[in-house]
Amino acid sequence: MQVSLATVGLIFLAFVISIPCGYLRENYTKFSFMWFLLIHIPIPFIVLLRIGAGISWHVIPLTLGGSIAGQIVGGALNRRRKRNGKTG
Repeated sequence: MQVSLATVGLIFLAFVISIPCGYLRENYTKFSFMWFLLIHIPIPFIVLLRIGAGISWHVIPLTLGGSIAGQIVGGALNRRRKRNGKTG
């Protein structure tokens, strides 16, 4: 039970850590250096959390999915903010 709870927590943290990066990524040209950097910044933190929690490498696809979902949500939040005219 604790392993599954730790796995869910890790996936959730991967999601949360990736939201700000996805938000900022929307401000850069696609495939630019900063665009790639903002996609990959959360990865070392997620790996350290996984290793620190003693979770197997088998959950990497799940954490990757959580990270991608966070990037998508962050980008959507940025687009919504721009669409509503709030620039500050």
